[in-house]
Amino acid sequence: MTGTSITSERANIAIFVEAYEASAEGLRVAVKDTIDMAGKVTSAGCRALAKAKPATANAELVDRLLDGGCQIVGRTNMHELAYGVTGLNLWSGTPTNPKYPALIPGGSSSGSAAAVAAGLLDFAIGTDTGGSIRVPAACCAIFGLKPTFGRVSRKGLIPGHSTLDCAGPFARDIDMIETAMDLLVPDWQSTRKTGTATVAYYSAPCEHGIQELVRQAASRCFEIGEAELPDFEAAMDAGMKIIARETWDAVGHLTETGLVGADVHDRLLKSKTVSDGQIADAEQIRKVFTAQVDQLLETVDAILLPAMPCLPPSLLEASDSQAAIPITTNCRPFNLSGHPAIVLPIGEIDGRPVSMQLVGRRGEDEALCALARNVTPFQKEERS
Repeated sequence: MTGTSITSERANIAIFVEAYEASAEGLRVAVKDTIDMAGKVTSAGCRALAKAKPATANAELVDRLLDGGCQIVGRTNMHELAYGVTGLNLWSGTPTNPKYPALIPGGSSSGSAAAVAAGLLDFAIGTDTGGSIRVPAACCAIFGLKPTFGRVSRKGLIPGHSTLDCAGPFARDIDMIETAMDLLVPDWQSTRKTGTATVAYYSAPCEHGIQELVRQAASRCFEIGEAELPDFEAAMDAGMKIIARETWDAVGHLTETGLVGADVHDRLLKSKTVSDGQIADAEQIRKVFTAQVDQLLETVDAILLPAMPCLPPSLLEASDSQAAIPITTNCRPFNLSGHPAIVLPIGEIDGRPVSMQLVGRRGEDEALCALARNVTPFQKEERS
């Protein structure tokens, strides 16, 4: 594909790192700038990688999209090196949240979420190591799916190795999420769930009003029980420790270039201090927490909780990147366990979006998407 200029609309919302000529047919798709495209530099939103050697081949998921007839119309901007949750990027620009321009777009897959919310694409691909699909989806009030770990190929992605990171789609409705997964996953088999679904609500600490709104929305769609996950908070911390170690191992050397943004640079240096003993402890927590989630999902169709423990912060409020990290606390444990999780917009509080998160059984992403369809009639009714 031949490079072309970015349109003024796209440039104004700082979504595309690059844009490409494409045919008039096929679904319009963009991929995060951690995903290789042959002949293009994968910069991960970082000046230190801007002059790296171009990729010699497409990521496997890019080839699957192209083979499925999609137009790859652009690469999306992101929080630098995928190591942040706000989407703020002083070097490559911060994508504007189309529906809520005063609020953060969320990170790290900020551009993918913003492009979909703006209606520029049919769907976009992001990656999620500790909430980096689900948080931007929640901030931009769209749908975002973190698949079961390993369900979507990571061949040709940065980082090359991760025990947490998943590639997955953003879309404006569940139909398009499933369309994207059908293209990305060779054995995808869409399904429809009949009868009443039962979910277990996990009361994670949240700001006032969020729990009530999520419960109210869910009560119109599901039978609701209560969830017990004794090691949920330990899993939050364990996930952060593993993210830190694996990110340092992948890109820590870039701190020596002097070309990494201050927020990510400082966070990387802190990551360097994670010890082998802490990683061993985190891996033990992974085993225990994964078993807890598996056991709970033997009795219910999904686990339900708010996508975020707080309302999306404004751009000004998010200027302290360390203070913003807790917005991923409801997402991070399910990267540790590897379970699929989807976020769905359900309403607003004080003019800021709120989303619910549904977590399903490992390998049963199709069933999770079918369950998410139960929420759609509620959303349409509330918007009418």
